[in-house]
Amino acid sequence: MTEARLRRERRALALSFLVQGAAFALLVTRIPAVRQQYGIPDALLPAYLAGVPVLAGLGSAATGALVARVPAPTLLRWAQPVVLLALAGIGAGEQAWHLGVALAVFGLAVGVLDASMNMLGVGLQREYGRSIMLGFHAAYSLGGVAGAALAWGGARLGLPLGHFHPPLVLPLLALALLAGRRYATGRDTGHQGTGHQGTGHQGTGHQGTGHREGPDGRRAAGRVLLPLCLVMVFAYLGDATVSNWSATYLRDVLGGSEALATLPYSAYTATTLLGRAVGDLAVRRYGAVAVVRGGVLLASGGFAAVAAAPGPWTGIAGFTVLGLGLSVVVPQTFAAAGRHAAGHGHRAADAAVARLNVFTYAGVLVGSPLVGALGEAWSPRWAMAVPPVLLLAALPYTGSFAGHTDRYGGGHERPRTVDVG
Repeated sequence: MTEARLRRERRALALSFLVQGAAFALLVTRIPAVRQQYGIPDALLPAYLAGVPVLAGLGSAATGALVARVPAPTLLRWAQPVVLLALAGIGAGEQAWHLGVALAVFGLAVGVLDASMNMLGVGLQREYGRSIMLGFHAAYSLGGVAGAALAWGGARLGLPLGHFHPPLVLPLLALALLAGRRYATGRDTGHQGTGHQGTGHQGTGHQGTGHREGPDGRRAAGRVLLPLCLVMVFAYLGDATVSNWSATYLRDVLGGSEALATLPYSAYTATTLLGRAVGDLAVRRYGAVAVVRGGVLLASGGFAAVAAAPGPWTGIAGFTVLGLGLSVVVPQTFAAAGRHAAGHGHRAADAAVARLNVFTYAGVLVGSPLVGALGEAWSPRWAMAVPPVLLLAALPYTGSFAGHTDRYGGGHERPRTVDVG
């Protein structure tokens, strides 16, 4: 693969991450408008929303099986437009069953999209020979910030969803189709087994003749995946806690105003973006294990500060630190899964990423109900103390982030024969 093609594919995939971040934010930040448009009772709304991560998990699991026959770039090219059209359908529908169908399509397609995007990200990082995975997730966070800002503007203007989602989907769809033309086309022809041995990118062996692509290889990859799955669940449990409970906690427990209650998630999102923007540099300098351990410790400290906060500003500071810590964990978990499975062939690596992606939705499904139930039965402060304990429990598994067949030069970055930017 030439230097120009690597750069082109990296830019295209970053654009895909950005579009998906914007699309997801446009949905989740307008949930009150969705409920009002369709007349969904408060008691039924959680059931509608819980269906999205459940179906996304099914879509991701199906992607792990499909990728043996359909290349990941092809899956991504098809999945992202479907996600965007489903988002437009959510805005354009009128009856409850319209919403149910649109959310079901959205959930299934998101599972395929998330899995295939991360497959391509892991594959490109392997070919670059250095950490670039955090940059893709930074693009997702940037898209989320942009989508949330657009949603805020739409809410301020009082725009109904039918006049909001469909018009915004059109430019996002154009960007997705443009990116789709430039995805890693080399993967479609099976390049990972033979095409780059002479460039220095793959010459250290993990794509050489010794890998196994059959069931034995997939089972071997699955054994090393379990610790990473646990890390992913704990990370998304923390993320779901912030998404669903930060505003309520700041207002009802720490005595903040309604205006202040909007700040914790904004601060968390901002530091997540910051951490991912600089995270690749940290991984190249210190290695994935040190960065992930530091992120877990920072996130646990942030949660502890939130749980012990005497007032709203201390709580906001805790959520700020929490975002910086969690920002590096998820992208590096995907990278580690692909790295460990790559010795068994690129299909095994893709399947490992898809299986790991299922556990992101498991963390989302468990996180919010768990913290809510503990807050009701125990106390909100003690409920906030549970996520840092679980995150600290992930520390023994951070050794799984160490590479063996994909070590980089100088300990953390493999020497390159060409500069790919």
